[in-house]
Amino acid sequence: MKLFKFVVFAILVFGISRSAAAQTGKTKSSTSIQNLISKKREFNAKYGYGFRIQIYYGNEMEARKFRNSFRRNFPKTKSYLKYEQPYWKVLVGNYKNKLQADRASIEFSEKFTGLIIVPLGK
Repeated sequence: MKLFKFVVFAILVFGISRSAAAQTGKTKSSTSIQNLISKKREFNAKYGYGFRIQIYYGNEMEARKFRNSFRRNFPKTKSYLKYEQPYWKVLVGNYKNKLQADRASIEFSEKFTGLIIVPLGK
């Protein structure tokens, strides 16, 4: 009977210690997972993709006019003039996710029409 109680006690102690380690995230693979997560965050911070809003696509003179008009109306938002042969694009803003870009496009749509949210990166 004493042996049975000892075995049950040992099983309980072992089971509790395993569940406590799993709940605190202290498993053998957690350090490697944490390293991967930190590397991914560093990569995203440095090369993070994101979104911009395209307000114009066409010839150079009109693109410069649109960019200047945007700068006057929204001076705190960055604007970019980009050439992709044979057209020029005016892209505005730096947004981490599509939701932020959507919110900004609603604000910009009061002054500009035909806005397109463009993903950066891949």
